[in-house]
Amino acid sequence: MISLLFFAGLALALVFLLRLIWRQNRALRELRAAAKRQQPFLHAESLDSFLPDWSGLVESVNQLIAENSTLQQQRSDQLTQLEATLGNLREAVLIVDEENYIHLANRALREIFPSSRDLVNLRLELIIRSVPFIEYVRATRAGQPLPRQEFEIVDGAHTIWIEASGAPIASPDGKSQWALFVIHNLTNERKLERVRRDFVANASHELRTPLSIIKGYIETLVDGHESMLLEDRTKFLKTIQRHSDRLKSIIDDLLVLSRLESATPGLKFTPLPLASFLQNLADDCRGRPEGVGREIVVSVPAELGPLEGDAEKLTQVFGNLLENALKYTPGDSRVELGAFATMANEIECYVRDNGPGIPPEDLSHIFERFFRVEKGRSRETGGTGLGLSIVKHIVQLHGGRVWAENREGGGLAIILRLPRTRKA
Repeated sequence: MISLLFFAGLALALVFLLRLIWRQNRALRELRAAAKRQQPFLHAESLDSFLPDWSGLVESVNQLIAENSTLQQQRSDQLTQLEATLGNLREAVLIVDEENYIHLANRALREIFPSSRDLVNLRLELIIRSVPFIEYVRATRAGQPLPRQEFEIVDGAHTIWIEASGAPIASPDGKSQWALFVIHNLTNERKLERVRRDFVANASHELRTPLSIIKGYIETLVDGHESMLLEDRTKFLKTIQRHSDRLKSIIDDLLVLSRLESATPGLKFTPLPLASFLQNLADDCRGRPEGVGREIVVSVPAELGPLEGDAEKLTQVFGNLLENALKYTPGDSRVELGAFATMANEIECYVRDNGPGIPPEDLSHIFERFFRVEKGRSRETGGTGLGLSIVKHIVQLHGGRVWAENREGGGLAIILRLPRTRKA
């Protein structure tokens, strides 16, 4: 009997101990989970009857959680306030921590890297893939005195140029070293520099060719005009005249481009009845030597209505496109000139030919200055290589856009889409 009571008491004690251990383990798991969630542990009072010392431990842990949450909120408030202050700056601002996680990126920085809109809490290496810049960040955070530096960064299919200056700063809790950077976007400046450099090189090349020919023929005439046959002298003079005309055409087109790109291009907008406007242009082309024997078809709906634009500049646009269409198509060519209304209060105009068209890889380049599909082609036909670039500038000054498409069955279509009325 005594043995039974002893074993019964031992069993009860074991059950109580196991229950105590189970509850303790459960409490530890819940306490650990609460700490991870940064939320207070709210069940300490239910453990007092079994674990009277737990309430003090839980109270201490809850106090630490509350203090940590307060610090995190203060840091978040500080960063939010800083971002609100820096958000509208034109300069891009970047703050990274000791592990290169981004804690602040203002709107200007997000505009530099549009492919990654949400930058905060991402690692810097995922956004700015540049080993020199990452090394610059590390050195700045370490307190090394570094001058402002320029970096070239490849972002997908685009290349971005930035100029950065940085300084080390303490983290909000003062326990680690962060870094702050002010970044300027130099992409547009570098692209403009490249365009200017290419333009100067191309213009120099185009001007050098006729000048060299003129100079060579003149030197020959000066040295041997007394002994030259009359027909040779006449041939030399005609060659000089032809290349002088070409030189004048290039300079005239360069001056036109310069005026179009100036702050005051001098456009005068008036309502233009497109049907009669395009018909008059077609009649003028039919009377020129290159228009003889060519069929020029004009197609404009009578109800289309007027287009608000600069008559002189648009005459230059369509005259240039018609001239090209007639120049690069066969003798029995058919050129179509037309316009129609679109759904967006715009008018789409086109010039179509049945010539050889343009290689697909060159279509997007034909509006660039001095670009030629075939080397020497424009020189042989008297072109300057600037006509389509002038067309593009005039269309853009009207608030429109222009592009080229190859036609099925052969030929090229130049398409212009212009707003019906002038945009404010």
